[in-house]
Amino acid sequence: MLFMCSRLLKKHLDLLLNGRSGLRIFFPLCGKAVEMKWLADMGHNVIGVEFSEQALKDFFTEQNLSYSEESIPEISKAKVFKSTSGNISLYCCSIYDLSSKIAGKFDGIWDRGALVAVNPCDRERYANLMLSLMDKNCSYLLATVSYDPNKYKGPPFYVPEHEIESLFGKFCEIKCLQTQDVFSERQKVWGLDYFLEVLYLLKIFPG
Repeated sequence: MLFMCSRLLKKHLDLLLNGRSGLRIFFPLCGKAVEMKWLADMGHNVIGVEFSEQALKDFFTEQNLSYSEESIPEISKAKVFKSTSGNISLYCCSIYDLSSKIAGKFDGIWDRGALVAVNPCDRERYANLMLSLMDKNCSYLLATVSYDPNKYKGPPFYVPEHEIESLFGKFCEIKCLQTQDVFSERQKVWGLDYFLEVLYLLKIFPG
């Protein structure tokens, strides 16, 4: 499974974990990301949220994990899928229905494909939710994409650095860790001539 995991996550894993073990790590809009099992196998507790029930069922099937389903009393018609091992819990609901009262706070967040999928008009709402879910020592790895928005409107949506500052800068120290060229034929079909993935580390200001 290691080769299937994000190179970005593998490269910067130490910044997410920060020498800690048994962390609660959040995957917003998780889909069936293989990184969830990878981190769970390290002994961390993985919590995800995804609107597609089929994607969550596919995750457990493809990873050969047995699981249970439970309703969530606080959220109408929502479910949580829990691995039998107990360290993977995936919520099937709108991400905006989730709160720290339901899911708790997190020591780490891996956000790749989530913020960039959110409608730009909902970004502030999304950012406020993420901030509310961050424990005081949380390491938030946030991957965005950069391209010419005049040539392609998204998704994934272009999120400029100044907007990351606007959304999170009042509460978090923001560090740009890496910018990598991930341009492929897919982006060429979109009419683009460059496509970059940008990774940030967000840490809540102390005090």
